[in-house]
Amino acid sequence: MRPLPLMLFAAGFGARMGALTAHHPKPMIEVAGKALIDHALAVADQAGIAKIVINLHYLGDQIASHVQHRDIALSWEPEILETGGGLKAALPLLGDGPVLTMNTDAVWSGQNPLTQLLNAWDPEEMDALLLLLPASKALGHIGAGDFLLDAEGRLSRANQTDSPIYLGAQILKTGGLQAISERVFSLNRLWDRLIAERRAYGIIHQGGWCDVGRPEGIALAESLHV
Repeated sequence: MRPLPLMLFAAGFGARMGALTAHHPKPMIEVAGKALIDHALAVADQAGIAKIVINLHYLGDQIASHVQHRDIALSWEPEILETGGGLKAALPLLGDGPVLTMNTDAVWSGQNPLTQLLNAWDPEEMDALLLLLPASKALGHIGAGDFLLDAEGRLSRANQTDSPIYLGAQILKTGGLQAISERVFSLNRLWDRLIAERRAYGIIHQGGWCDVGRPEGIALAESLHV
């Protein structure tokens, strides 16, 4: 299918990175000699994504300067709006219809995550399609899993030792965001509604993934990337 617009989440404070984010936003931290935002953009380029929007807040000028040579739209947030509020605020830049979203604090191996989502997307059946991996295979992840999948791939909530976790990449129909009146909210609000309506699905990532949310994640991600 034709690639959808992509929202890259890059507004957060990166507090878990400690001193590493005292003077730089987390997407500018380098893994294997390349900023995390560039790892995310490489995934988007490989998937043929034409329209990219990045949300910015904490030290966002550094990211804006870094990507100024590219045709990328910037959604500036006066405060941290979380994932749901940030996506809703960026909709005028993304346009109508489903969107891809991806976090910028992870490194991937194996099949392109965005291509996997696009190939599996069925808008007749799905309002959300999340990319997942069993918790034991997710480098840098701490804790139990997030979801269970039924035989058709529909999601339900779970908190089990090795149930799949959400990897920070998805396709989402955004119409439901308008029904949430709060300015600051998590996409979990919309997911819970779609799960109850049996319109939320998941697929397992065919490859590796590492969370770079803590300092120790940098070395883990570099070992994955080699």
